[in-house]
Amino acid sequence: MADGSARRAYIGSYTTAGGRGILTAAVDPDSGALTVLDALRGLPDPSYLALCGDMLYAVSETSDGAVAAYRLDGERIEPAGPPVRVGSGPTHLSVHAGHVLTADYGSGSVTAVPLAAGGILAEGASGVLRHRGSGPVPQRQQGPHAHQVQPDPSGRWVLSVDLGTDSVRVCALQDGTVRPHREIPLPAGSGPRHLAFHPDGDRAYVLNELTPTVTVCRWDAVAGVLEPVTETCVLPDRPVGEAYPSGIVVSLDGRFVWTAIRGQDLLSVLAVEGEGLRPVAAVPCEGVWPRALALSEGFLYVANERSGDVTWFAPDRETGLPRRGGSVEAPAASCVVFR
Repeated sequence: MADGSARRAYIGSYTTAGGRGILTAAVDPDSGALTVLDALRGLPDPSYLALCGDMLYAVSETSDGAVAAYRLDGERIEPAGPPVRVGSGPTHLSVHAGHVLTADYGSGSVTAVPLAAGGILAEGASGVLRHRGSGPVPQRQQGPHAHQVQPDPSGRWVLSVDLGTDSVRVCALQDGTVRPHREIPLPAGSGPRHLAFHPDGDRAYVLNELTPTVTVCRWDAVAGVLEPVTETCVLPDRPVGEAYPSGIVVSLDGRFVWTAIRGQDLLSVLAVEGEGLRPVAAVPCEGVWPRALALSEGFLYVANERSGDVTWFAPDRETGLPRRGGSVEAPAASCVVFR
């Protein structure tokens, strides 16, 4: 970066819904405020982003499905080679052990793409893990729908969260292929979407989209075992109308969990108590259809897809309640990551 002290945010979006591609924003260290600086167009629907050093990776959430690499050079984002085909409708990606991994919602798969020298993508995928199974909700669970692929804190394992099969797969990356270790079933019809680990690394919180709940699980990084313990509703009352949880983050001190709920346009605040969660409150997200959450330097950010903005909050350290700081226009915003 031109200024070594400057911080930047990168915002993904849905270009088919009016998004401007990948936005670059300056971050005010005191207020958490974002100021959009530039937009990089060209990749269709770069809905989810991941950072690794001076490289930015983005999925193209289209029926063909692709992942693209970009080099961060000062204030510029430069394409680093052509996009690489992955499965259909990739919704999430992560960087792990010299590979970019994508969760392909449409094809119900996880794809591994090796990284060559300098962090650029190899010419093609090295392996694909195809999920099998279905769930009891016919409109959403006729087949597998991998929604997230996330390395565990120890770096030994990769966890794939599948909305269509009501399960989380614990996998190992071996010889460029994501190989299944064990599959952990979750409540039928829950539709697990994303998970987040506790800072201690011994618990994982699985956010369920089809039943607005969080499943709290013990995590054994040595054995690669995820054990569901308890389940907590993210809403204080039975919802009227749509209620589809989307994003989940855990505070750095491990005391609070925040989730976003589309349809209700709320942020839920959950307090960590032993091996469980206690609902604290649900507050407006100050936007419409909150698709993803991010936590950076004590500020909580919400990418609001349908209102086309990113809002930020300063959570109270004692209560976890978010206090609104402001918002920035970001059409069809889908995620935000920080550097």
